[in-house]
Amino acid sequence: MQLEKYSFGLGDRFGRQGKAQLQALLAAKADGVNIAPVWNKSHREHTIMGTSPEQTYRAAKEAVKTLGWQDSFYVDADHIQISNVDLFIDSSNFFTIDIADSIGQSADDDKINDFLGKFSKYLGSLTIPGIDGVFDINKDQLSSIAHKYLKAIEQAGSIYSHIQSKKGKDNFITEVSIDETDTPQTPVELFFILAAIADQGIPAQTIAPKFTGSFLKGIDYIGDTKQFTKEFEQYLAIISFAVNEFGLPENLKLSVHSGSDKFSLYKPISKALKKYDAGLHLKTAGTTWLEELTALASAGSEGLSIAKRIYADAYKRFDELCAPYTTVVNIEKEKLPPPSAVSNRSCNDFVNAVRHNSACSKYDANVRQLLHLAYKIAAEMGTEFTDALEQYQEHISPCVTENIYQRHIKPLFIEQD
Repeated sequence: MQLEKYSFGLGDRFGRQGKAQLQALLAAKADGVNIAPVWNKSHREHTIMGTSPEQTYRAAKEAVKTLGWQDSFYVDADHIQISNVDLFIDSSNFFTIDIADSIGQSADDDKINDFLGKFSKYLGSLTIPGIDGVFDINKDQLSSIAHKYLKAIEQAGSIYSHIQSKKGKDNFITEVSIDETDTPQTPVELFFILAAIADQGIPAQTIAPKFTGSFLKGIDYIGDTKQFTKEFEQYLAIISFAVNEFGLPENLKLSVHSGSDKFSLYKPISKALKKYDAGLHLKTAGTTWLEELTALASAGSEGLSIAKRIYADAYKRFDELCAPYTTVVNIEKEKLPPPSAVSNRSCNDFVNAVRHNSACSKYDANVRQLLHLAYKIAAEMGTEFTDALEQYQEHISPCVTENIYQRHIKPLFIEQD
């Protein structure tokens, strides 16, 4: 099983927007760009929602069948670990192996020494095609990288072997995720991480590193876009070189997690992909849930009432909602409007605060981030919320499609310089 050059991770918290999401990819296909859909949902999200991986698969399959999608589609066991991977075996064909928690735990000395022996030939000056200058690598640096990452990658190898024993070789896509860490990987670190992945026999088709800057849920990139662009291009060059050096899959590509709403990065990413003729996997999650919420609010009446109630509860349960996402949200709590103020807002005022449009004076990144996390509250409403989604689906679907196609896919894959 080989992942296409371009793929798009589609989060769908309530499993009702698969067709609307797929419409965006059909629009891209009409523009001559083929993008594989990857529906992703993590064990954490399933736990919060009270759903199962099988439900995600069924929703994806229904969307594919209804719209007559003829190409490949994938269901991602997102951020899985050995403790929960078996829950996804039957329903997933894409596995994002998350090893962030093990980074920094040192492997056994004999395994580190074995790694150093295998890759000591890269000590000294290392030249990577596409990167100006050379990297000077010494034994201490290589040893430090091995101590920091080798055990985590060994665990990825164990998880991969477990999945393979259940599903069979070449019957699924493997991604290795190292993004949920404190500091970004240097190009040299990424090079030797890929060496270790190959040494473990993991046929990774995507790699999700930690990038410079902040990739927060539901809002634009925070950081130096020039530094990000340099780093992104260096990563592309490293991957291209490592594929040939270590025998990794030829279609190995970067995966950008929390990739939705990073509008300021899409143009430089697009330019870099064209420059290196590289692929990309962009993973999104809550952007569709937020489109559901804003579309409900814009419909007025009961839809607006539900949206306001969700905000009021989210405001009261701030600490609880933020706890699982401390590394990917940055909400200034003191700047959040109290529920009493929000309760009097019109449809337009509520929607303008939430919908991601930084040019709008009423856009509120704090409110948007909080509501990004508030899907738990909507899930607790049960059929009241899901019935509202059904009632207003004709209003919601165009918003979901437009968000993915116009704001994400077009600047990344279609629009020319």
